[in-house]
Amino acid sequence: MITNFLNHKRFLFILAMGISVAATSCKKSDTTDPEVEPPVTEDTRANLTKDSIFLYAKQIYLWNDALPTYEQFNPRNYTSGEEDLDNYEAVLFDITQFKKNTDTGRPYEFVSAQSTSPKYSYIDDITTRNAAQAYVAKEKADVELNGSGYDLGFLTFQGYGTATSYELYVTAVFPGSPAAKAGITRGTKITKINTTTLGTNFNGESNLIYSLIEDETTTATVSGTKADGTAFDNVVLTKVKYTSSPVYKNKTITAGAKKIGYLAFARFSELQSNAKKDLDAAFAQFATDGVTDLIVDLRYNGGGYVSTAEYLVNLIAPTSATGAMFKEYYNATMQANKATILENQPLLDENDKVQYQNGKLITYADVDYSVAANTVNFSKKGSLGGVTNIVFLVSGNTASASELVINSLKPVMTVKLVGTTTYGKPVGFFPVRLENKYDVYMSLFETRNKLDVGGYYAGFTPDVVDTDSRAVFDDSTHDFGDPEESYTKNAIALLAPGAVVTTAKAVMSIRGKTVAVSSSLGLLKEAKPIKNFIGMVETRHRIKK
Repeated sequence: MITNFLNHKRFLFILAMGISVAATSCKKSDTTDPEVEPPVTEDTRANLTKDSIFLYAKQIYLWNDALPTYEQFNPRNYTSGEEDLDNYEAVLFDITQFKKNTDTGRPYEFVSAQSTSPKYSYIDDITTRNAAQAYVAKEKADVELNGSGYDLGFLTFQGYGTATSYELYVTAVFPGSPAAKAGITRGTKITKINTTTLGTNFNGESNLIYSLIEDETTTATVSGTKADGTAFDNVVLTKVKYTSSPVYKNKTITAGAKKIGYLAFARFSELQSNAKKDLDAAFAQFATDGVTDLIVDLRYNGGGYVSTAEYLVNLIAPTSATGAMFKEYYNATMQANKATILENQPLLDENDKVQYQNGKLITYADVDYSVAANTVNFSKKGSLGGVTNIVFLVSGNTASASELVINSLKPVMTVKLVGTTTYGKPVGFFPVRLENKYDVYMSLFETRNKLDVGGYYAGFTPDVVDTDSRAVFDDSTHDFGDPEESYTKNAIALLAPGAVVTTAKAVMSIRGKTVAVSSSLGLLKEAKPIKNFIGMVETRHRIKK
């Protein structure tokens, strides 16, 4: 979907390491820019789509001011891919490499010299969706933005040790999945898959491990030890469709005089149909418990809907937070309402249906893209109103809508971060649908907070930085919210220095065991990244008057 950390199978396997680099719609359009006539070539479906990708970018891409003319670019020259989608993605990639970030001298969407995918923009083949809202091709398991899952339920794993002596731990499990229903959580140690006992031959066992998170896996039998120390043997997991909450875990931790609310949040899924109920319940419990401070775990959260990010900010923010929460800045063409090509993109409702106003079909060209129309104000939600200190647990997978939440709260709260530098994605988009098959997501707007601060393309650097990659910090041997889990432990120390954790509401068993690691150990195998990146998708649009 975007970068090299999201392009392949969603798996992170690190031995003696604690790094976790764990990853909507419109209608068909053949429109060309009336001011730019394509050369006379065969108007195949594929050529028209390549034209459309470039011509849309010329008007709506955030950095359209750096793009060449149609003749100079000539999208129809992109023919070397095996599939049409390969050529479409090549067109999009080259479009994204023109505009340079003056801070780095490299394109804003640069990933690496080897990468052929942009950092932010991507194309989604909507025919591969499980249900309504997907964001990755179906080569691996994952949960979609409507909460729909169809897999065994594992996000990824971490391994500790050496190639001939290692232990395998679950990093995260999707709520509602077969694995979750079997009582498997983060911190579960897997000792056997089917008939193979793990731990002595990683090179021979790795593909079997990877298979647990691949979409084509229909069934597996696993054995091991749960996070609470309970052993289990030959538990059969079968791939099924399920609905997953974006809340991995919520609980209240008592640390000295502080009541600390902990929330692990997986993705910014659809608010009304999937996220709101469990977010409301979590924050209602925090209010009942008299929570004074918050820890929000976003280390595996790659983003999602802006509307859900806005709602979470309003649940967290103190009642004193007023005025602008964040602003969206589109390019000059969009702000001047001159992106006429958007007349070919119907503005669909939440059920993917076209909309009408006074008998006229509403399109994306009818939307007001001015800064004033795209300024979101604080509007306090829930009954937790007095919290002024918050710590976010973050990683290189903390991206987009997750970073929007962090940036929006910085002017109104004391915000601290624990973990590794975040992804760096202050840009968002809405989809452009082509061929009634592909949703093209190209960077369309940049967000800034109420102080007009944005531009965090290099990501946010944590206040407590995970500089030791040998499982000292992001430690999968403990469940989410366990006060002994090292990111959580560091966050508690920031909020309540020197305090002793005396109770933890709904606390998971503290395991007392930390896997021994050696500073001489490194990666056994190239990490298989978590592919749960979603982005920052804007679905709220103000129609021009």
